[in-house]
Amino acid sequence: MTGARLVPKLDCSALEASLSFYLGVLGFKLRYDRTEARFAYLEREGAELMLEELSPESWLTGEMVRPFGRGINFQIEVGDVAALREAVRAAGVAVYREIEDAWYRAENAYVGNRQFLVQDPDGYLLRFFESLGQRRSAPEITPEKHNVRVVG
Repeated sequence: MTGARLVPKLDCSALEASLSFYLGVLGFKLRYDRTEARFAYLEREGAELMLEELSPESWLTGEMVRPFGRGINFQIEVGDVAALREAVRAAGVAVYREIEDAWYRAENAYVGNRQFLVQDPDGYLLRFFESLGQRRSAPEITPEKHNVRVVG
C-alpha cells in the first residue's frame, strides 16, 4: 500500500474543505478514500498524509479547538517551492510566513531550506521547502539578504 514509515493523520472539521485545499491548491493527489468513513489518503511527491473528518469514533486525546495541531508543523519537501507559493497566492490563501532561505545547523554543517508556511483550513501548519544543499559555515546575513535566517 505505502512505503512511508510515518504517515500523519489529520483530523479535520470538514473533509470537503480540506480536500479542496490539499488537492486543489497544494497539488496533492488522492491515493484512495473511504467515503463512508469520511477518510482520504493523499500523496504529493512522496509525502503522504491521511485526512479524516471528526466523528464520535475519532481517536481524540483532548478537545479539538482551532487551530488544530498546535505546537506542530509538518515539513514537506517539494520540487519547486516558488511555484507552490504562487499557486497558494492565486487561490487567495493567506500565508503564515513568506518564502525565506533558512540555514539550520546540523552537527558541523548547515543545511539550507527555501521555505514558506501556510495553514490548512483547520489551522494545521504546513512548512513547504526546497533544499538549498549543505555548507560548512553559516551564510552571512547582510541588508540585501533580508529573507535569510540562520538557526543554530
